[in-house]
Amino acid sequence: MASSKPGISAFWFRRDLRLQDNRGLLRALESGNSVLPVFIFDRSILDKLEDRDDARVTFIYDRLEALDLELQKFGSRLLVGYGEPLTVWKNWMKEFGFEGVYCNRDYEPYAVQRDHMVAGWLREQGVTFQSYKDQVIFERDEVVKPDGTPYSVFTPYSRKWRNRLVEDPMVSCRLPNRPSFVALADTAMLSLSSMGFERSSIPMPSDSVSSDLMGDYAKNRDFPSILGTSRLGVHLRFGTISIRDLAKQALQYSDTFLNELIWREFYQMILHHHPQVVERAFKPAYDQIPWRNDPEAFERWCKGLTGYPLVDAGMRELAETGFMHNRVRMVVASFLSKHLLLDWRLGEAWFARKLLDFELASNNGGWQWAAGSGCDAAPYFRVFNPTSQFKKFDPQGSYVRRWVPEWGTAAYPDPIVDHGFARERVLRTYKAALTTNSEG
Repeated sequence: MASSKPGISAFWFRRDLRLQDNRGLLRALESGNSVLPVFIFDRSILDKLEDRDDARVTFIYDRLEALDLELQKFGSRLLVGYGEPLTVWKNWMKEFGFEGVYCNRDYEPYAVQRDHMVAGWLREQGVTFQSYKDQVIFERDEVVKPDGTPYSVFTPYSRKWRNRLVEDPMVSCRLPNRPSFVALADTAMLSLSSMGFERSSIPMPSDSVSSDLMGDYAKNRDFPSILGTSRLGVHLRFGTISIRDLAKQALQYSDTFLNELIWREFYQMILHHHPQVVERAFKPAYDQIPWRNDPEAFERWCKGLTGYPLVDAGMRELAETGFMHNRVRMVVASFLSKHLLLDWRLGEAWFARKLLDFELASNNGGWQWAAGSGCDAAPYFRVFNPTSQFKKFDPQGSYVRRWVPEWGTAAYPDPIVDHGFARERVLRTYKAALTTNSEG
């Protein structure tokens, strides 16, 4: 094996695009070797994206440029690759002869498989592969039942999580004053166009949240016309902010906000312990529900043309901004799976395509919650009334008028389905499927 530059370790950026409070990066810098920071644009992921102007690719690209500028202050650069990860690593090993590779853990099934493959090959070459906990406060088996099995109900998980925090408080880590980075020669970063992408025009939310917003979070978070949520999802997804720093802020200003961070970790660990939820219902009986096949209804839902103002406003906001308010997400998800009786996986895939803050665990967990098929989910007989939700959470119609300007005019479509009829249909369908399955 070529080893032209001995004494070099690599730190592999993935969902942790920051220098500060980065656990794996600090461990790499403590290894005794000089550290070369690297990132791979993974074609296994990029080639599946349907939109060439996907805003998340632009977000990652811009953050990598910012990281590169930060690293230049330390006399280094960010090495960026493009391709299948194992192939990229094989090429880098020939050039740099890394002695160790460091990274932070990811819990999504593809990432686990990718890391297993890359780590296995590196170790065959005599290269250490070390991964660390970074994107969550507690991972894997750190918050489990007394018998060691994972929780599937949120409330006891949350209680145990909070107790664990008292026993094992969060500790943030900072870069050494003189970090030992590799002095990489100037190298031009790949362009978006060279990977087949175009720059998105969608603006990105701030990477910080004010203490005032967090303090008022419990009071304002359900009203989509108010800027009452943090919109930090995309930053948590790609690790441009520290989960520990954010959780410390929540501990100081908002227990309700902290609870949302615990929900995020709950879904991350559900995915870790039950990777089958990516394709199947958490509750197997719900895979027996005979979903309708109605492409026209699905298209109307996607385009925000259902005739239900709150649903349509949410879907149009998503299409234009890559964001949808959390309360509205619950309503539109329930509408698809229960009013239209369409498979929740269709909606999950649409959100995965459009959401800036798409995160597999939370997206899957949220959709299965709405459909009733997930862990600790809304019971199947709970069917959101989109009209009453509209009246309750957008009483002045400010949010709806912003996104559905034709609402209240002859140009606005009639409801795609009657609420009363849809409710009776879904209750009848669910009950029949679940009863038959339990008897079988």
